[in-house]
Amino acid sequence: MRSPLSKCEVLQPKSLEEALRMLSDGAPLTPLAGGTDLFVLLNAGALKQRRFIDLGGLADLRGVRKTREHLIIGGMATFTEIRRSPIVKRALPVLQEAARMIGGIQIQNRGTLAGNVANGSPAGDSLPVLAVSEAEVVLVGPSGDRRVPFNGFYTGYRKSVMAPNELIAGFRFPLARMAGMRFWFRKVGTRQAQAISKVVMAAGLRTGKAKRIEEARIAVGSVAPTVIRLPKTEAMLRGKRLDAALIARARECAMGEVSPIDDIRSTAEYRRAVVGNLVAVWLAR
Repeated sequence: MRSPLSKCEVLQPKSLEEALRMLSDGAPLTPLAGGTDLFVLLNAGALKQRRFIDLGGLADLRGVRKTREHLIIGGMATFTEIRRSPIVKRALPVLQEAARMIGGIQIQNRGTLAGNVANGSPAGDSLPVLAVSEAEVVLVGPSGDRRVPFNGFYTGYRKSVMAPNELIAGFRFPLARMAGMRFWFRKVGTRQAQAISKVVMAAGLRTGKAKRIEEARIAVGSVAPTVIRLPKTEAMLRGKRLDAALIARARECAMGEVSPIDDIRSTAEYRRAVVGNLVAVWLAR
């Protein structure tokens, strides 16, 4: 049964300061960004919340820019903005690859990076990219802002360290940590686009002389309650010379490092095999 919209309350702050006051005053408010997830839940009658705060008018949470040390993306930046940004294209093109795979054009026009992260679905297509680029989540609340490493942001299924009176202001991507890394992204679903991922993976590789691996990063979604890194596989690859034997070992290691479940979209066995295959394809490029 659909949720009756007449019983919903939507507050529309004119500034970030006003939004933070609203979040700290009275009954809990659910942030509303692009609404691409919340509207689906409302339509299905699966959303208990009835009080929302619309962040669409907050210019402080938008924009893409680069400093000497960071690529900075506002939380309300849409996937279309990310896809079209020349700054992102130069600094982190793999994020544009992920943005192109998130829903259709209408979803990309509305959906935001902060919304994808706040929703917390382990199948969120942007999340593995944030994990391997070692981004920081910038949270803002009544007492100021704080930065949380993305790889420490989630505490469980759709749970995070974000407090009820905080908002995701944006994301900081460290240019020094991304320098020299060759990033890669792949989504596996029922269709090539407009489908929830059965497995989604992002990876980064830095190699030196004689194809010796200096650093490897692998992040996978849809195989655990949250997006995860594969530290054992990363450590096994580090310092090794990239060849066919190492790729075979990495495939087996990655398969043993994930514990997916059976659900309506796929089976645990299939997901485990896909993770191993994706690691092998990535390393063989």
